[in-house]
Formats: sequence, C-alpha cells, structure tokens
Amino acid sequence: MHGLRFAFGTLTVLPVRVTRWDRRAARAGMLCAPLAGLVVGGAAAAAGLLASAVGAGPLLAAVVTAATPAVLTRGLHLDGLADTADGLGSGKPAQDALRIMKQSDIGPFGVITLVFVLLAQTAALTRAYDHSWSRGALAAVVAAVAARLALTVAARAGVPAARPEGLGAAVAGAVPAAGAIGAALAVTAAAAAAGAALGTRTALLAGGAVLAALASAELLLRHCTRRFGGVTGDVFGALAETAATAALVLMSLR
Repeated sequence: MHGLRFAFGTLTVLPVRVTRWDRRAARAGMLCAPLAGLVVGGAAAAAGLLASAVGAGPLLAAVVTAATPAVLTRGLHLDGLADTADGLGSGKPAQDALRIMKQSDIGPFGVITLVFVLLAQTAALTRAYDHSWSRGALAAVVAAVAARLALTVAARAGVPAARPEGLGAAVAGAVPAAGAIGAALAVTAAAAAAGAALGTRTALLAGGAVLAALASAELLLRHCTRRFGGVTGDVFGALAETAATAALVLMSLR
C-alpha cells in the first residue's frame, strides 16, 4: 500500500497522501508506476471515446486524449521535458545546466521541444483513431503505461542522482535490476495480450510499442546521465514523455 501511495501520490494529481518517503517506499512506488500509468491511460482512452461518442472526429478525439494525461499529472512530465530540453540545449557544464533546469521559466529549447512532442503525440493518436476507435483507445493506454514503465527502468540500481535532493534523488537506484527487467517483461506481455483482441498485427504493434518506448527512453537516460552526472525529477518527466511519444508513433502504424 505504501508503494501504491507513493506511485499515485507522486505521478498523478489523484488525492492520495504519501505517508512514507524512505527507500523501501520509493522502490515499491517505482515498481507500481505502471499501475498509475494504467489509470491515467484508461482515463485518456475514456475521454477520447467520449469525444467520439458525441460526434468528434479523430483529430479532436486525439487532442482530448493527449490532454488528459497532462491534466492528471498537472503537466509535471511536460514541464520536466521542457526543463531537460533547456538544460541539454544550453551547452553549459553540468552544474550550470542543472541550475537552468531549476529556473521557473521555459526557454526556447523547451518551447520548441514541447511543440513538436505534443504535435507528434496528437498526430499519432489521430492516425490511430483513424484506423479504428479501439486502436486509438489501446494506443492511449499502452503509451501511458509504457511511459511510467520507463520511470521504473530508469530508477534501477546503478543509475545515479544528479542532485542530492528532490524526487530524482529519492528514487534513483531504488529499483533492483531484476525488478526492472521483470516489470518490463510483464508490461510488454500484457500490452501484446491486450492488442491480441484486435488481431495479431495489433498485438505485435502493442508489444513493440512498449519496447520502442523503453529503447527511446534509455537513449535519453544515458545521454542525460553523461551530460548531468545523473538523473533529476525533470529528467524523469522527459523520459516519460519521450517513451509515450515513441509508443504512440508505433501504435499509429498500419
């Protein structure tokens, strides 16, 4: 229960009070992160299907679907993506880049990154909904779960924190490697099983979407670790949005 509270209390705006912040709770919370993604993705899919039920076309349904996770996280991951883009784009040494990331404003690199990522997510969801409403709903769920799974994998042992404080320091290295691998295998298998209801090709796309999400997030994680000396809460947000976008793009393929 402490792990579930940690996951939902830190990764969503749902009224869940986190009662423990120790390493044991952080480990359990990051292992439960995909469950928080399941709730967020389910809400996003429901919003998109509701929009379609009242006569909205694929594009408007895609906008509603993409906006729902931002609402349910209070834009936390998008803010982390923008801050990470500003830090990476600054070209400054690690400590100066981290200082830029802590500032409350968003620079040009952050704005440009947000625009293209949200456009990519909306375009991919539109394509998925254009294929079928069930494909669009499945894409929303798979992307949200894969995004939080990327956080589980990024919190594995051996990944350092860039700062001694903050959410990044609280969860960095908290998840055993075996736990991260087990979570990745379980989510991939679950995504493929869910996609099988829509056919073999969709099952392959859903399972592949999870793997693509993890691969893209891993590339960004390694770059940020080299660039900043470790991970921060902003980096975790950037990883989630990167993974979600990669999953949506793959789920949009015919």
